[in-house]
Amino acid sequence: MALSLGLSTVQRLAANVLDMSLSRSLCALTISTRRDISTSSAAAIAVSHPLCAEPLKKKKRIDPAVVRAREERRRRKLEKAIRRLEKSSRQLKPLAEMELPREVRAELSERRRPARPLTTEEANERFDLMKEWTRHRREQHVADVAVLRRIQESRAKALRELRAESFELYCAAIEEDPDLVPWAHSGPTLTPPIDGYDAPDGDYVDTTRRWE
Repeated sequence: MALSLGLSTVQRLAANVLDMSLSRSLCALTISTRRDISTSSAAAIAVSHPLCAEPLKKKKRIDPAVVRAREERRRRKLEKAIRRLEKSSRQLKPLAEMELPREVRAELSERRRPARPLTTEEANERFDLMKEWTRHRREQHVADVAVLRRIQESRAKALRELRAESFELYCAAIEEDPDLVPWAHSGPTLTPPIDGYDAPDGDYVDTTRRWE
């Protein structure tokens, strides 16, 4: 009787232990929002993400005539752009300094005076005046050259006589006169370079005018 009671007690205890372990396993079972099912680390049961695939897009069949028309249109556009570039390449770049103001261009017909043909007497008079002016300028040039030559000869003769008289006075006479030209200079105008200095990059704005 005691033996049978002991066996039944042991069976009940084992059943209780089994129920407790099963309840703990069920409590450890979790379902996440990512649709993953997992148990304890000992079981290591997991379900991968569902793959939401979609069928491939059906390729559209294009009419070969449409394809040829598109290529022909693209080719004509390129040829037109090339012709426009070739035409503009022969044009000279305009100069703003050489252009006339709009007001002057509007008054060109009023400003232009027709050239009156010269008579024979007027043409001969102008020719004689030009010859006389050329003769006058030549005589003036010859006179200036003669004056300069006389000055140089006089200076060379004076220096020779001064050197024969006193060499110290001769050296003082030929040295440069710093007060002859009033000019002052103080220090370099540019900052000397600094070894190892990395100059920062500044902003550069291109203001070049372009004509297309």
